Amino acid sequence: MNAFSMALSEDQQSVRDWLHGFARDVIRPAAAEWDEREETPWPIIQEAAKVGIYSLDFYAQQYFDPSGLGIPIAMEELFWGDAGIGLSIVGTTLAAVAVLANGTEEQVGTWVPQMFGTPDDVKVAAFCSSEPDAGSDVSALRTRAVYDEATDEWVINGTKTWATNGGIANVHVVVATVDPALGARGQASFVVPPGTKGLAQGQKFKKHGIRASHTAEVVLDGVRLPGHCLLGGKEKLDERLARARERAAGGGSSSRGKNAAMATFEASRPAVGAQAIGIARAAYEVALDYAKTRVQFGRPIIDNQGVAFTLADMRTRIDAARLLVWRASWMAANQQPFTAAEGSMSKLYAGETAKWVTAQAMQLLGGNGFTREYPVERMHRDSAIYTIFEGTSEIQRLVIARSISGIPIR
Repeated sequence: MNAFSMALSEDQQSVRDWLHGFARDVIRPAAAEWDEREETPWPIIQEAAKVGIYSLDFYAQQYFDPSGLGIPIAMEELFWGDAGIGLSIVGTTLAAVAVLANGTEEQVGTWVPQMFGTPDDVKVAAFCSSEPDAGSDVSALRTRAVYDEATDEWVINGTKTWATNGGIANVHVVVATVDPALGARGQASFVVPPGTKGLAQGQKFKKHGIRASHTAEVVLDGVRLPGHCLLGGKEKLDERLARARERAAGGGSSSRGKNAAMATFEASRPAVGAQAIGIARAAYEVALDYAKTRVQFGRPIIDNQGVAFTLADMRTRIDAARLLVWRASWMAANQQPFTAAEGSMSKLYAGETAKWVTAQAMQLLGGNGFTREYPVERMHRDSAIYTIFEGTSEIQRLVIARSISGIPIR
C-alpha cells in the first residue's frame, strides 16, 4: 500500500507551473480588454491551442490523472489568470464531459475531437441544459425530443438558456425530455452536429461578470437528428425508461435519481470549485501585496490586526476549499461514491469562498478596490456566478442535506 502523501508529483508540478506561466503572460495582460469588450477572446483561445492547452489531448491527460488532481490543478491556474477568459478556454469541456458521461466509445471518438477543432481553426462546444422556466429544477425541462421511427430520427423543439458558447459552438449537446411522465428520468442527451438546420442562437446575455465568456439562448425549431446522435444509443435509453416506468408503477418516485443533466454536473462540480479557488487566490494575492505596501498613519496597513486577521482568514478558507475539491476529485477518479455529496460540498464551499474572499479584497483596497484600475473589482464580479451556475448554493445544500440524512428534503 502506498504511503499517504499530499505532495504533487513532478509531472503535476510541471503542468501547474506551465499553466501558471500562460495565465500570467498571456491571459492576465488581456483580461481587462476582453472583459470590457464582452466578446469571445478567439486570439487567446487560439494561442492556448497552439501551445497545447486548448486541446483534447491535454484535457484527456488531466482527466485520466489517476490522482484526480489534473483537472482541478489546471482549472485553478487558468482562472487565477482570469475567469472570463478561463471559461472561454475550458467551457467546451462541459459538453465533452456530457459525451463522456453519457455516450458510447464511438460517440466519444466521433464528437469530442470536433468540439476543439485544430490550432489553425479552433472550435468550441456548448452544453445546453437550463431553460427559461427550468434552472435548478431539471425535472421541469420542456424541450422535447420525439423519435420518428420511419426515418430513425429524433425531432427536437425547445429553447435553452444560459448556454456557454451557445449558438457559436461547432457542436451542441442538448438535454431534452423524451417521456414527460417520467420527469427527470425521462430525459436524454443529444449531440447536435455542426450546420444542423433548425438550431439558432437566441438572446446573447450581457452579464455582471465572466463577460469574456459567451452566454446565450439556443433555439431548436424542428431540429432533426439521426438516431446515432442520441448519447448512449436508443437500446440503452429504452432499457432505462422501462426501469423508470416500472418503478413509477410500483409507487416509486419517477423524478428522482440520476439523469442526463445531473450525470454531467456531478462529474464537473469539483472542477467548477477549482475555478472559484483560482479567482479567490488571485484576489487574495492582490490584497496581500497591497496590504504590505499601502502605508497609512506611518506604517503598512498589514500591521493592523484587523487587516492581518482578515488576510489569515482569506488564506485559510482558500486552502480549506482546495482540500475539499481535491478530495472530491480523488474520490471521483478512484470510483469512490459520493455518500455525503462530497462533490456538492466542494463546489458549495469553493463558490462561497470566492465570493467572500473577493469582497474582502475589495474592502482591504478601499476606494482603489472599487475601481477598474485594480483587478479585484473584476474578480468580485466574476466570483458571483459561482454561487449560482451548475447548481446554486441553495441547491448544493439541499443535495448535501438529502445525502447525509437519507430524507427527501424539499
